Amino acid sequence: MQVAELMKTDVAVVHEDASISEAVIRLADAHVHGVPVVNHRGRVLGVLSSSDIVQATAERSDAARHPVLEDISVRDIMSTPPRTIRPEDDVRVAAREMLRHDVHRLFVISGAELVGVLSTSDIVRAVADDLL
Repeated sequence: MQVAELMKTDVAVVHEDASISEAVIRLADAHVHGVPVVNHRGRVLGVLSSSDIVQATAERSDAARHPVLEDISVRDIMSTPPRTIRPEDDVRVAAREMLRHDVHRLFVISGAELVGVLSTSDIVRAVADDLL
């Protein structure tokens, strides 16, 4: 089975210049734990996860925690490089990549364009539904 058959195509993204506060809202609105970080051309630069936000907040003193949400941009705490895969790749290849890099999602890129996201939940769902 190809990645394209399981990936989600409605991908929430966050701009590299967005504040952490804006990113938190984006994550909550999309009901996801991680989003690709894009530049003004839509090119994927990295990934911002809820874990990145928790880590950045925990590293600050109590007095500095609130400003982290407003004063720091996504680019400052995003994880790089973004882990990507192609839509024509096999889902098993995607699963191995997730395990090897200890990530929960891969962004699906066709050429330079973001076309989807494949998460561990998508793969588990496919296994449970006996699709793999």
